[in-house]
Amino acid sequence: MSTIYTSPTGERELRLHYRRALESWPVPADHLRISTGQGETFVLACGPQDGPAVLLLHGSGANATAWNADVTELARRARVYAVDVIGEPGLSAPSRPPLDSGAHARWLEEVLDGLGLTSAAVVGMSLGGWMALDLATRCPERVRRLGLLCPGGLGRQRTGRILLSMALRVFGARGRRRSVRSMTGLSETEDRSVLDAVERTFAHFRPRTEGLPRFSDQALGRLTMPVLAIVGERDAMFDSRQSARRLRARVPHATVTVLPGTGHAVLGQGAAIAAFLDA
Repeated sequence: MSTIYTSPTGERELRLHYRRALESWPVPADHLRISTGQGETFVLACGPQDGPAVLLLHGSGANATAWNADVTELARRARVYAVDVIGEPGLSAPSRPPLDSGAHARWLEEVLDGLGLTSAAVVGMSLGGWMALDLATRCPERVRRLGLLCPGGLGRQRTGRILLSMALRVFGARGRRRSVRSMTGLSETEDRSVLDAVERTFAHFRPRTEGLPRFSDQALGRLTMPVLAIVGERDAMFDSRQSARRLRARVPHATVTVLPGTGHAVLGQGAAIAAFLDA
């Protein structure tokens, strides 16, 4: 059993659900496996072969299916590569190198190399947004455009709220559900299937517990490529207003949108991302 899961049974259950979800991926896709120094990386490739390359990086406790609502729009004109991030509940290796080591940027460079890409547009959400930023600040020549959804590493991480939300889980099924709603900001009436999937995952998956390193002003100054950032006004995990302020101050050419009434889960932004990629 991989140490990122709570039990062999839980690992099997999550893998079964994921494989079923892959069968209903909304557009035709190739299933690729890329060898890297961190182990094998699973990638869903879809869209026109000659389209501009776009790398998608999901958040913690997720996998490539986090992009289900967006990929149809994105794959109309782009060659989309939805990556299962290492150390997360997908089909990539369970490796979790230290976040402050530069290992994740090296891993993404190896993924790009394995795909035969010198550069790509990179779009990441939450932890994936942090990884996209890490690559873009360390290796800006490999990132043509940078899209960020509720990214870590900019505004203050709300550790107190995260701990409080996790504490709710001791109150059984109702507490777990409340915890998931608190962390994501999703609605029980509009997003029940997403909430169900998140609750199932975190019943069997051990998320990272270390804080995400914050990017310095100097590092943000290296972001000379076009940048789009979309954050939720009510993000329970990161201070989204601070994230927006830092980007506007240090990356003045960035397009920054704060979605009113939205929490950490910034979903269904395919049209906005596609417009940014086409600009």
